[in-house]
Amino acid sequence: MFILGDRSCRATSSAMTQQMPQPASPKTFFHTLPEPLQKLLPGRFRASYCVVPVVRLSGPIGAVMPLRTGISIANAAPLLERAFEMRGASAVALVINSPGGSAAQSHLIFKRIRALSEEKKLPVYAFVEDAAASGGYMIACAADEIFADPTSIIGSIGVVAASFGLDRFIARYGIERRVHTAGEHKAMLDPFQPEDPKDVEHLKNLQNRIHGLFMDLVRSRRGEKLAKDREDLFSGAFWVGEEALGLGLIDRFGDIRAVLRERFGDKVQMKLVEPARPPLIGRLFGRGTSGGASLVDPGEMLGVLEERAAWSRLGL
Repeated sequence: MFILGDRSCRATSSAMTQQMPQPASPKTFFHTLPEPLQKLLPGRFRASYCVVPVVRLSGPIGAVMPLRTGISIANAAPLLERAFEMRGASAVALVINSPGGSAAQSHLIFKRIRALSEEKKLPVYAFVEDAAASGGYMIACAADEIFADPTSIIGSIGVVAASFGLDRFIARYGIERRVHTAGEHKAMLDPFQPEDPKDVEHLKNLQNRIHGLFMDLVRSRRGEKLAKDREDLFSGAFWVGEEALGLGLIDRFGDIRAVLRERFGDKVQMKLVEPARPPLIGRLFGRGTSGGASLVDPGEMLGVLEERAAWSRLGL
């Protein structure tokens, strides 16, 4: 049987159930009601069911705009707080579907998940859908166990920076670039100026520091599970779920419904933690309250293209 009043649903021995008969309490009476009626009762009168809050983290990680949905600490933190505060929770499940993005945002979300897990003494399970790549995999490492589909894309443990060199383009059309700075390196890596090897070296040093933090984080969370004989584990390469399992990047295959029913029983309640809905006035008028905004924002359109490029890099 399962007992009520503890964060975890655990089986009890038959010896514990062999007690002296007690007068029927209101709570015991309510437990005999059909399940549809029990759902109408306050939580303290319902039969003992395990509750697992579910937080969905989907999209690129970083800047989020109206036309570009994604993940940031600003929109993820409220969902995580509500999930870990949910009364009677036995664990917290993360559904992750992300090609990666901002290293800082990924790390902030990772740290918030670990802090809440330790504060509330709740295990965390991550379930990967299409991808947990780069920063998406960093977030997945916050879980105590990582589950994926055999076709999921996993890994890409690396750091990338990309831009264009347009100095010869503007020179061809007689365009003069005028930049005025206070600080010798303020215009570092300006795409309209010839590339300076010293600037590239500085960028590489920054990338190596972030990459080192990423590698240490994965090693600390995955530990002995990681394959010892693969030099390309931290090369930025990514793999499908079947290969990732052999590399120790995930724990096993499984979807959220099957795994949670296996762990907590067939009657486990998975409660999706959804973002708070904006006020009615905001839903009616949207962005129109900020005067002068056009219907199509070029910056947002570029964000959509960047998001599409991030998924395309993984073949998705």
